[in-house]
Amino acid sequence: MDYEYLKRLQNETVAKEISLVAADVTQIFHFESPYVMMLHGSEEKGPDLDDVHTTYKLFTAVSEAVAGFAHLYSYGASKCKFLSELLGRPILNLQDFKCPTTNELKTKYSCSLSCHIFHNVSCVNKNAHSLYDWLMYHLRTKSSALRT
Repeated sequence: MDYEYLKRLQNETVAKEISLVAADVTQIFHFESPYVMMLHGSEEKGPDLDDVHTTYKLFTAVSEAVAGFAHLYSYGASKCKFLSELLGRPILNLQDFKCPTTNELKTKYSCSLSCHIFHNVSCVNKNAHSLYDWLMYHLRTKSSALRT
C-alpha cells in the first residue's frame, strides 16, 4: 500500500489518495478534501484536493479493500504508523526488509491519471506497483534460498 497526503496546520495527516496492489488487484482511492480549501493547483505545486470528483470515507474504503489480506505492507515508519492506526492492524514496513525507496525502484507500470502530469507529484499507483514487484521478487528469492 502507498498513499499521498497533506499536513494540516495541527500536523494532522490528511490522505489525498491511497493505492492497494496485490496479485491481479489494483485499487486506488481519491479522497475529497475534509475541509474547505482555497484553490492551489498548479504545475509547480501539483493537483488541488478540490479537483477530486469521487468521495470515499477513508476508514470504510480502505478497511473493506484490505479485509481479505493476511499481511499488509507499506514503505516507511510514518506511513505504516498512519495506516496501522487507521486500520487497527499491523502494517509491515518494507524498509525492515531492506527495500529500496520508490525513487530507486524501476517500474513497468504507467499511470494515466491526469493529476499525475505534474513532474513533482508522486504517483501512489506507480509506487504501490513498484513496492509490490520488489516484495514478490524478495519473497521468491528468499524462498529459493531456503530450498537450496
